[in-house]
Formats: sequence, C-alpha cells, structure tokens
Amino acid sequence: MYDFIESRIHRLRQSMAEADIDAQLVLIEENRRYISGFTGEDTGHDESAGALLITPKDLILLTDSRYTQQAKNECPFFEVITYKKGLAKELPVLLPGLASGCPGRLGYEKRKMTCEQFEMIHGEIQKAGLSVEPVGTVDIAEKFRRIKSESEIDAITNALFLAENAFSELLEILVPGMTERDAAWALEKRMREAGAQSVSFPVIVAAGANAALPHATPGDAAIQKGQPVLFDWGARLNGYCSDTSRTIFIGKPDSQFETIFTAVYDAQQKAFDAVKPGAYTMDIDAAARDALKEKALDGYFGHGLGHGVGLAIHEQPSLSPVPERNTRIEEGMVFTIEPGVYIPGWGGVRLENMVLVTRDGAEVLNRLPVALPGPRQQ
Repeated sequence: MYDFIESRIHRLRQSMAEADIDAQLVLIEENRRYISGFTGEDTGHDESAGALLITPKDLILLTDSRYTQQAKNECPFFEVITYKKGLAKELPVLLPGLASGCPGRLGYEKRKMTCEQFEMIHGEIQKAGLSVEPVGTVDIAEKFRRIKSESEIDAITNALFLAENAFSELLEILVPGMTERDAAWALEKRMREAGAQSVSFPVIVAAGANAALPHATPGDAAIQKGQPVLFDWGARLNGYCSDTSRTIFIGKPDSQFETIFTAVYDAQQKAFDAVKPGAYTMDIDAAARDALKEKALDGYFGHGLGHGVGLAIHEQPSLSPVPERNTRIEEGMVFTIEPGVYIPGWGGVRLENMVLVTRDGAEVLNRLPVALPGPRQQ
C-alpha cells in the first residue's frame, strides 16, 4: 500500500508544478484517502475529518481530535496536526513555517470548498498579513484515480461479488405483494450482513410505472404481477464501490417488456463492443444510443451511458454525449455501462454492468446474469 501512496504523492506534486501551485489543500474525501491512506470521514459537505496540505517538501494532515490517533496510525508519511479552532484558524499559523516556505499560490479543490469556507480561510490569511493567493483547482487528483491498480480492481470486484450474491439471495425471498421499501431493505440488510461497510448509494427498487423514474425512491408500492421491477444497488467494501442494475418482470413477460428488454440488452452489447483503449467516451455512448435509435427508443433514454466507479460511486470517466466530458479510454479504467428505456405510465428497463478496460476491450466484471427470473409465486 505504501508504495502506491508514495507514487500518488509524487504524481500530485508533478501536477502542482504544472499548475504553478506552491501548496495544495486536498479536501475531497476520496482524494484525501487516495493520496494519504486516511479513512476518516464525518459525511457532511463541510466535513472536518481532515485536510491534506502538500508542498514540494511538506506532507501535512490536518484534523481534529476525533481522528488524531487514526490519522497517525494510517498515514506514516504525513505529519499529523490537530487543530482546535478549525482549518481557517490553523492555516495562517502553519503556512509561514512550512519547510518549503510560505506559499505564494495556495491551491484548494473548488468542487469541495464552500463559499463560507473560502471566505473564512481567505479572511484569516488576509488578517494575518500573508501574501498568499488562493487558487481554485479542478481534477488535481481525480484524474489519477481514473486508472485502477490491481489492488483497486480486486477491491471493486470483491464489492461487486458481495452485492451480486446479496441480490441472488433477495430473489429467493421476493414475492408479489412485497413493497418496494421492504425489498430495498432486504437487499441492503443482506449486503451489510455479508460484510459491506455500507451501501454505495441508497438502494433503488421501482415497481411498475415507478420504474420509469431512473432514480426512483422506494416507497409503499407493492410489487405486482404483470409489471417490470427495476433494481439498482451496490456495496461499499474496504472503501471501494460497486454499482449494478437489473430489471425483472413479475409473471410471464409480455411482448412490450420483451421488446424493450431486448433493445436495451442489444444497446449494452453494442457499447461493450465499442470499448477499447484509445476510443472515446462519446463514441461508446453513441454506440448504445444509436442502437436504441434503430428501434425508435432513443427518445426514452435521457441519462448518460455510464460513469467511473472506485472510491466514489460516480467518478471519472463520464460516458455521455456531453462534449466537455469526452475522455479518451485507457487500459485500467473501470466504469459502468447502463443503457435504459423509461416510458411514463408503463415503467422502464435498465441493465447495468461494470467493465474493466483491458488491452483487448471490455472485460465485464459482473457474474450475475442479465436476464433473471421473477419472484416465486405465493
């Protein structure tokens, strides 16, 4: 693990030099863990579990007393400093004494820092009379997380298998009449009992017309015969996430379900075929979208085709038709491919698998079949 940490620190420092950054504050939890090994978190948007301060000569982890010992145990490369009055008060005291000297340009991850935090930190720096320029940075570390190491791939795969096994167990007890909420809890319970530290995101179970909502919230609707049911779930294990969607039909599938299911399945296969090192994410998205267009169903597919998965459930790359997000595919990336068709008043079908990019193309990591039986009958 520590070899990886040293390599990640080195790459971050190179990225800082390219951006002419003298010191970088790392605030995003996943980036903080990726670079330092620190696993502490307190889940709030303005959470205070810790921040990394990195310069060409300094490696500092700032945290509060809740996490001091944990940080020392997990981060041997970093000097751990416990702040008592928060990051904004600590920085003006700390910056002049850095081994690299007081930074002229201080980077901060602007996707994470709130306006309130920025105003507090900038105000305290000015109050101290320091000539430090705050500079917002984007993707200072996220871009390195796109390519997964062997240990990361193993962690993702283990989380995926745990989640798939839990879903197979759910199908054994799923019966018509069970509510979406009860089915979601039964699935989450089985993942946690199998060792998941948490779910990757709130479990989605959407029955009937609710399946036309891509991110439906499970409610009191009962799962009934003659309707599709969409499941979207994932487990987090050792920090890494999985993400899978399946759609089943209660009872004997009717012709509409079979037509839509087949179209979504074919679109997913076209996307798999388009995955290879050197391809672009927009091309992979287009392969699935064009397949649905041939069936006049592209108008019912509104979201992107997929997203990277790792320490975060949504990370780079993004597979979508948005030019600003277009990314060249590289070996070692792990992302989802999840085409869907959503028809208001009827329901929807989404099929989602996770793939690893190899030199030969897409290696599907899922073991769970795409076509699954419905629940047993009462």
